[in-house]
Amino acid sequence: MTGGLAVAEDVYRDRSRRARELAAEGKKVIGYFCALTPVELITAAGLVPFRLTGSMRDQITVAQGHLESIACPFTRSALDLALKGNYSFVEGYVFPHACDNIVKLYEIWPHNVAHSYAHFVNAPHTLSEPSMKFFEAELRTFKVSLERYTGRTITTDDLRSAVRLHNEQRALVRRLYDFRKSDPPRIAGSEVTKVLMAAMSLPVAEANELLLSVIADVEKREGGGPQGRPRVLIYGTGNEETVFIDLVEQAGAHVVADDLCFGTRPYWFEVEVTDDPLTGLARSYLEKINCPRTYRQSPGTHQEDLEHRFGYIYRMASDFRVSGVIFFILHYCDTHCFDAPDVREYLTGKGIPVLEIEEEYPISGTGRLKTRIEAFLEMLG
Repeated sequence: MTGGLAVAEDVYRDRSRRARELAAEGKKVIGYFCALTPVELITAAGLVPFRLTGSMRDQITVAQGHLESIACPFTRSALDLALKGNYSFVEGYVFPHACDNIVKLYEIWPHNVAHSYAHFVNAPHTLSEPSMKFFEAELRTFKVSLERYTGRTITTDDLRSAVRLHNEQRALVRRLYDFRKSDPPRIAGSEVTKVLMAAMSLPVAEANELLLSVIADVEKREGGGPQGRPRVLIYGTGNEETVFIDLVEQAGAHVVADDLCFGTRPYWFEVEVTDDPLTGLARSYLEKINCPRTYRQSPGTHQEDLEHRFGYIYRMASDFRVSGVIFFILHYCDTHCFDAPDVREYLTGKGIPVLEIEEEYPISGTGRLKTRIEAFLEMLG
């Protein structure tokens, strides 16, 4: 493996290295949670956005004294890494109102982790016009907060440039996903996860160069494995590492698509270009990111409601010729757990088999999980 894929693999294995280098050069690295964080504002402020994660491999030991065991294991794991010094290079933190657990984390994190900046972005949970106006006002407050922190004005041109760069990145990621439509796919799901996590660890311009290099590598490939294997879409939470996707692929499937926090959700849309960039940012992030934390009210029958809320999953499954969907939902992730019965009803009603897995974080009992996955894939044929 050479070129962009090799670089992405290297960054994935030590994803904080470049951020540490930039911090040593005097750049300020801003850690953020969730696809709902408008990273364009961080980039426009001359700061380096860095996506924060937990660990799907390492046991939680220190954070247990700060968050109860029934709290979201992802947030506990992320706090655990921070308390152990893994994010010592991060100057500041941004917490969007993604879910109750992230809100709770914001109340705990700044009191226990060294920082020079912390901000909470209060994203509404509904899509009404008042919600849009409220979110736009929140983004203006966020902009002023960043200006005070950096001592520089974020101009309209700064914002437009940042929107252009991040939209370019989204388009490149979608190009990368297109390679998964063939049979066999020309890039594995585990490889895509590594590339995305590398991109979320680099300044946007550097990440775009890496994505272009990866695309050039993949274009030279003939295929990515045997034909005729079950083609699977993974829906749910977590998966910033390849642990679970590796299990599915080792069990005999091609993971060709996803609806994941660290997968398509930050990339499957573009920010609208508007006269006031903050208006486009507010509307695009709130309306276009499909996440259970956002309530999408729809009139009509129950079936029309399901179509309105989850039709995008079926369209993706059809586009990538998916033969089955695997839910991967973390214990105590209420937002996804509440939606899971409706998603399952909708997809099975469309003739798409579903396997639902609710799992701890980090993952334990991989042998048990692999047996369940193998049985599901055997049913798919």
